[in-house]
Amino acid sequence: MSVALESIRTGLILDVDLRSRENNSAHRTKDIDRERLIVRRGQPFSITLQCSECLPPEHHLDLVLHLGKREEVVIQVQRERGAGDRWWFNQQGAQDEMLLTLHSPADAIVGHYRLAVLLMSPDGRVVQETDVMSFHLLFNPWCKGDVVYLPDESLLQEYVMNEDGLIYMGSWDSIGSIPWNYGQFEDDVMDICFAVLDNSKDALRNSKMDMEHRWDPVYVSRIITAMVNSNGDRGVLSGRWRPPYSDGVAPNRWTGSVPILQDWSKAGNRAVKYGQCWVFAGVACTVLRCLGIPTRLITNFSSAHDVDGNLSVDHLENFDSSERQDSSWNFHCWVESWMRRLDLSEGNDGWQVLDPTPQELSDGEFCCGPCPVTAIKEGNLGVKYDAPFIFAEVNADVIYWRVLPDGRRQKITVDQRSVGRNISTKSVYDDSREDVTLLYKYPEGSKKEREVYEKAGRRVTEPTNDRAELARLTLSIKHAKPVFGTDFDVITEVRNGGDEDARVQLTVMAVAVTYNSLHRGECQKQSMNVTVPAGQAHKEVLRLRYEDYARCVSEHHVIRVKSLVEAQGENKPIMTMADILLSMPEVIIQVPGKAVVWQQVMAFISFINPLPVPLKGGVFTVEGAGLLSATHIHVDGDILPGQTVSVSLSFSPTRPGVRKLLVDFDSDRLKNVKGVTNVVVHKKSRSIPVITGIY
Repeated sequence: MSVALESIRTGLILDVDLRSRENNSAHRTKDIDRERLIVRRGQPFSITLQCSECLPPEHHLDLVLHLGKREEVVIQVQRERGAGDRWWFNQQGAQDEMLLTLHSPADAIVGHYRLAVLLMSPDGRVVQETDVMSFHLLFNPWCKGDVVYLPDESLLQEYVMNEDGLIYMGSWDSIGSIPWNYGQFEDDVMDICFAVLDNSKDALRNSKMDMEHRWDPVYVSRIITAMVNSNGDRGVLSGRWRPPYSDGVAPNRWTGSVPILQDWSKAGNRAVKYGQCWVFAGVACTVLRCLGIPTRLITNFSSAHDVDGNLSVDHLENFDSSERQDSSWNFHCWVESWMRRLDLSEGNDGWQVLDPTPQELSDGEFCCGPCPVTAIKEGNLGVKYDAPFIFAEVNADVIYWRVLPDGRRQKITVDQRSVGRNISTKSVYDDSREDVTLLYKYPEGSKKEREVYEKAGRRVTEPTNDRAELARLTLSIKHAKPVFGTDFDVITEVRNGGDEDARVQLTVMAVAVTYNSLHRGECQKQSMNVTVPAGQAHKEVLRLRYEDYARCVSEHHVIRVKSLVEAQGENKPIMTMADILLSMPEVIIQVPGKAVVWQQVMAFISFINPLPVPLKGGVFTVEGAGLLSATHIHVDGDILPGQTVSVSLSFSPTRPGVRKLLVDFDSDRLKNVKGVTNVVVHKKSRSIPVITGIY
């Protein structure tokens, strides 16, 4: 990038070249932009000055940096390396060209800088001043002095440079995933990320203070968790956890962060509708990676939401109606970012939990973290930020209560093991799942686990059923892995381990729930009196038909089956529960031929309607980092049962490499159907001129 200059007096300096392509390549920012200068702190970069002649004797150059819309921060760049971490530069050059190398400290403020080059006379007067030149400075996880330094190139390639990811969903015993386009290097995303910071409450309240704190990833990441949700500020996403979504986009329809950030920017920083936990986490991951903070998306299965801070959650079960209060989720997503915690004692560096989903207030704002993962594992709940809430998400007791007809509560059981299972993230090396549960807690039932609980002040509760009752009657639920649209059976088994027959009342109820356990309606319920012979088992089959669950099933396709046994002569019932995740069909994607940068390529997409009813309002959403921006393809007419619908589109890849093409299909009765395929994009081949002649 070359910046033309207007000479004020002597005209000695004719031109400045920011050498954007060379610098951006060295600073690993060329995928963001090749024309604008984007560099990382703690790593030098060079610019060149074209001069009409040598500088006059005793004249020298001054470099001045300005930050903020109103120049809240002004930095004088030293002419030589001095004591302490400050900006400095050195110069080399021949008669008509000088090379200036700027050195930023490893704790420099990240942001949009404006640089002025001044030619100074011996008496301190400005002889010539260049036009102001702009560049952006990011965090630098490759720099040892930066607090976000991560000394493993394979981790950096995944947690900073990778634009594609997988988000794990479902339930702890039926884990699925969806692809996600982070797209942190797509057009305009970096500018939008800085706009997110500029619109925070802190920035609007005191822009100078805010700018001066932007060297600190603890401060910056906490601002981001508050700004990704729109609760109480000018944040990016508005959350909604049940339909209707007609005035926005249903959370399950998003396939990436880029359209969300672009929509927020185009709307004048008004919240985009709608997000749920994985969408909030996906957007936060995009912003943090774009700014240079190593970040990964985490899914916690059987995640507890502790409202009252007692490290336990209470489930109220009412088998006489579909009403229910619940505070645990099948899964919950947040992100972890890597940084040293200079504000905390030793032992708190490394991965930090950040949760942008608005759940509880933290210092008056809907944000959460950063909180050291090591502090959660060790039960150190006094550290900043929000450690007790996060600890409960992975460690809380679950207490089940039955609501009796007269309104009284009867404790059924206490579950100390089900919360915080199979905590997952995408592997660094491929598209497989990595289990990180042991980074959050010691093995369930171990001595160290109990020590941590006591240290955390956890209320240690005992199971409510005595040993005799547990030895006599047991209750279990068995089911296959059903496909959405089919009829299927659920088997409840009551086993009598005693030496006398047991007369029991068995109640089985199936309800449709969302992933965060909000009830959508009752599908089936049956209650009967049965006698279970001594040493034997009784099996009860509940048949769930598509027409029964289709009217109330959520877009997450979860059916919760609850079984309750009340035995004559026993005071306390026995209960068990199972979440059945209905599997979904897959969108098939084919991209034949060779993909080359800036050359058109065709994609063919197909899908078979698996339901026994027609689908109306079908729409495919297609996007991919380096391939194309989010594109909607509407299906004409109804899609009949068993019918294959096929669409095609052409696009021109913008960047080389292994790229992922993501597709989402939605309709009136079937939603959240995903597909993904890899597209290898080649660079343009350079043609070699053929020279002919007489030899």
